[in-house]
Amino acid sequence: MPVPGPSPAQSSLPAAAARFGAHGHGRGADAVTVGRPALPTGPALPFGPAAARTSHSTPAASPVPGGAPGGDLVAEPARGAAAATATPNPALERIMRGPSGVGTEGLFFFTPHRARSAAPAPEAPARPPAAEGRPIPGLYHHPVPEPDPARVAEVSRRIKRWAVDEVEAYPPEWEDQFDGFSVGRYMVACHPDAPTVDHLMIATRLMVAENVVDDCYCEDHGGSPVGLGGRLLLAHTALDPVHTTAEYEPAWAETLLSDAPRRSYRSAMEYFTRAATPSQADRFRHDMARLHMGYLAEAAWAETKYVPEVSEYLAMRQFNNFRPCPTITDTVGGYELPAELHAMPAMQRVIALAGNATTISNDLYSYTKELESPGMHLNLPVVIAEREGLSDREAYLKAVEVHNDLMHAFEAAAAELAVSCPDPRVVRFLRGVAVWVDGNHYWHQTNTYRYSLPDFW
Repeated sequence: MPVPGPSPAQSSLPAAAARFGAHGHGRGADAVTVGRPALPTGPALPFGPAAARTSHSTPAASPVPGGAPGGDLVAEPARGAAAATATPNPALERIMRGPSGVGTEGLFFFTPHRARSAAPAPEAPARPPAAEGRPIPGLYHHPVPEPDPARVAEVSRRIKRWAVDEVEAYPPEWEDQFDGFSVGRYMVACHPDAPTVDHLMIATRLMVAENVVDDCYCEDHGGSPVGLGGRLLLAHTALDPVHTTAEYEPAWAETLLSDAPRRSYRSAMEYFTRAATPSQADRFRHDMARLHMGYLAEAAWAETKYVPEVSEYLAMRQFNNFRPCPTITDTVGGYELPAELHAMPAMQRVIALAGNATTISNDLYSYTKELESPGMHLNLPVVIAEREGLSDREAYLKAVEVHNDLMHAFEAAAAELAVSCPDPRVVRFLRGVAVWVDGNHYWHQTNTYRYSLPDFW
């Protein structure tokens, strides 16, 4: 694998790290694949009659349009990011940029350039029209460059073909919802350092598969808390294979084609493991087990009609959250953060805070959407209102403060780790996670097909 260089600049980490260092604290498309797989079942099953089926292998990648002569990949200058608000720390900025000087250019997928950060969004005087995709007033976030439209188009084309032809993830009547999800724009915004569209597709398939499981097993399309544990466990075996006897292994393998969630998990994981190291694959399996445990906690509360304390809800959201997505940022970037560096308690804190902050952002942007669903749908504003006796508006605005506190804690923890462990692989991974956090907010803010803001301003 290539030696890692820094991710493209759009994250807030250099400025946040500079604050930590100064004060001790801190608040174009690839080649188009020709032809279609013979069967819509994804990679071949390991056992049974389906073992003879032809799998659809990932095609070789070609350079991104705009690359340097000879196929070298270069980055476009960052667009749309606000100017830095903190005084740079030159020594720390050198760490955040990674190695430089004669002979180091080959260490980077992209031409390194200085990161820029944004100040917190000011309180808006009036309600922002949802159709314009404005951010939530007062929500701490960082603007990002518009994702490359050529890459967005190609990822969107490939993922729809995968979802329809390979895994039959959704019926025709869900097509508008699939298109409205805008997953291509989502993943290109979250992974701007992906060297090829093939790398982007690793994350895109997994994102779609996770949403198929959530929709079909938990929520929007026939999901229910009743019996969820059994469904999730069997789906999880598509990620973490069962090792059983020769008599029963073929029967288990055949169940991996039995419904859309398992077909999606199985195929997406197969593509992922082709690109990931064994350590990266094992990390992802553990993160998905965390996610499924969070699903089960929320389902148990729904079955018993229990509204958790705010602290209990936030604990659940540390598991039922986006964590599996940013932790594959190194695989999608074409490098590896070694297991011993990923397992550091300080790194685990950074990853947890990133997942927690982005998940509360999701609670806030999806608030009105969830209010329209049947029954009580737990999210942070609802739980705060119920448990702390606040009005809907007061609870929502307090949830914004909780999000902002988590974001400040995430940036401070990442900056502290970048200073204490300036290994270029650590620094690149930290920046990749920060870029994912920013891209995730961008998608929520701009996806007006799914989300609108409440009338609280």
